[in-house]
Amino acid sequence: AMALDNGLARTPPMGWLHWERFLCATDCATDPRRCVSERLFMEMADVMAAEGWRDAGYEFVCIDDCWMAPRRDGRGRLQADPQRFPSGIRKLADYVHSKGLKLGIYSDVGNKTCAGFPGSYNHYDLDAQTFASWGVDLLKFDGCNSGTLELLAEGYRHMSLALNKTGRSIVYSCEWPFYLRPVQQPNYTEIKQYCNHWRNFFDVYDSWSSIKSILDWTALHQDSIVKIAGPGGWNDPDMLVIGNFGLSWDQAVTQMAMWAIMAAPLFMSNDLRHISPEAKWLLQNKEVIAINQDPLGKQGYQITKDKNFELWERPLSGRAYAVAVLNQQEIGGPQNFTFSFTFLGNGLACNPACSVRQVLPASRDWGVYSWVSSLSVEVNPTGTVLLKV
Repeated sequence: AMALDNGLARTPPMGWLHWERFLCATDCATDPRRCVSERLFMEMADVMAAEGWRDAGYEFVCIDDCWMAPRRDGRGRLQADPQRFPSGIRKLADYVHSKGLKLGIYSDVGNKTCAGFPGSYNHYDLDAQTFASWGVDLLKFDGCNSGTLELLAEGYRHMSLALNKTGRSIVYSCEWPFYLRPVQQPNYTEIKQYCNHWRNFFDVYDSWSSIKSILDWTALHQDSIVKIAGPGGWNDPDMLVIGNFGLSWDQAVTQMAMWAIMAAPLFMSNDLRHISPEAKWLLQNKEVIAINQDPLGKQGYQITKDKNFELWERPLSGRAYAVAVLNQQEIGGPQNFTFSFTFLGNGLACNPACSVRQVLPASRDWGVYSWVSSLSVEVNPTGTVLLKV
């Protein structure tokens, strides 16, 4: 019984994660609304239930690093920081569940987390039992301070089996291939056996250069990573930073469109208590989410690159395709890109004819085209036009 068989993550998981926006803020005395505390997660759960996030599909409220007390308790168990989580994680899980949401938590395969809190090394079974007893629904398992690559791999395997042994359904989010990659090519078949989604590349930052580097890396490595993604296991390009400070509107559209094309887990890291109506519209866009959550479960890929333009496609159920036209140029104004429908789906996407609908940056119907037609779209610098064919 492995993660592949845990029946979870049939579509890419969706939720909210504290890390990019709130980092390791532990000073609740001077900044109570921004520190990593039970208050933060309860308030996010309130907003997610009340303002349409849960109904749009965002179901996980996830705690990242820095939730723990500096030491385990007398029985060797992890414990939450008593000042910041006075009610304990079990009570927080109950609260999150009462809102129709699920709780995610964080630990590390090594003896310390990335921020220096107690890791799970030598405690995998105990920690899995602890998380299950608290009612946790997802574990993000980091790879800092793991020693050798053998210990890293053994730790990821062990925790997967330990989670399954608890009998509780716990989505398992891994960083295994990211920590392997500098030294060896990951075995994605094995990683998918144990993990529900996995990080391949560096942490996302609230910047266009970060989003661009993730997309460039994904296109460069698509031959090794696209084919393994599917129901039960997904490549994770990291959090959505839409609604923060670093992205222009066009760049936010690009992140949302491309994360849908890549069949990425959609974990927002932002402050949902203070978010613009535009960012909310984009993050809750039903048509984009439907592409991301498509039951066929195939990850998209880049099919051509022409100067600053990239053309990506993703096969969808019902013989449809999602198509993204990304303009990487960072100077000047909008540019036109023309492509032939014979490019799409190995020539089959529009054979003998197809209807075309634009989803982003705004929805509109483009009408019906024949197999030999071309389409010309205007795309803003660093923007993306997302279509459904």
